[in-house]
Amino acid sequence: MSREKLQDHLALPPRLLRADRAAAYLDMGERTFLRLVSEGKLPKPKRGFGGVVAWDRYRLDACIDDADDDVADNTVDRLLREKQDD
Repeated sequence: MSREKLQDHLALPPRLLRADRAAAYLDMGERTFLRLVSEGKLPKPKRGFGGVVAWDRYRLDACIDDADDDVADNTVDRLLREKQDD
């Protein structure tokens, strides 16, 4: 089984993602993804073992979580805020 096919069948997505996989994970094209990285809107890649350049899936998640300032509140955010007010 090739490396790509094995990754496609893993129970969990890989922790480190190459540019094409990181872009797909965020549901955008690779060129858009790389542009947003170069603009500092998405995290820079890590240099892993053997010099492999890849993005940490957790850092991508955290970046997206922090980018919700201009998005309407979701139910979880509203409930957490109400709980803090109590």
